[in-house]
Amino acid sequence: MKALLLSVHVLAAVILIGPITVAASVFPRYARSAGSASDPSTAPGLAVAAAMHRITRGYAIPAIAVPVFGIGLAAAMHALGQTWLIVSMVLTGIAAGLLVLRIVPTQASALDRLRHQTDARVDPGGARRLGRLGMQTGLFATLWAVVVVLMITRPGSSTGV
Repeated sequence: MKALLLSVHVLAAVILIGPITVAASVFPRYARSAGSASDPSTAPGLAVAAAMHRITRGYAIPAIAVPVFGIGLAAAMHALGQTWLIVSMVLTGIAAGLLVLRIVPTQASALDRLRHQTDARVDPGGARRLGRLGMQTGLFATLWAVVVVLMITRPGSSTGV
């Protein structure tokens, strides 16, 4: 049972979290490219940014499988009280909150602005918002990297690594 839970947990992380991280990370680049075009609403970067937003948003709900199977695995291993796991769950919660409360809504609003503007000069704060979005997606990726390191090294674990 542990092997099945571990397999599903790792596969879900690779198949779901990986694409979210990549799509969210490249979104600002293509949105910025569309925003600097003479007509942002028809710029090629807008279609790529829209696709990256669909991936980010579309994979967010199924990605709930990662912590669900992770918690199931931790329960099967009798590791729910381990510090490394608690820290991982907190970081996962922060990453999920960042994704749902900041990254996805900011992407949606950037796309909306780009689709309805015909001149790049209309939205002078857009570059600053995209810069902040880039920082947030970098933080999102870093949080997941730390979680992966904690899952592999399990510092202070009594589960027999």
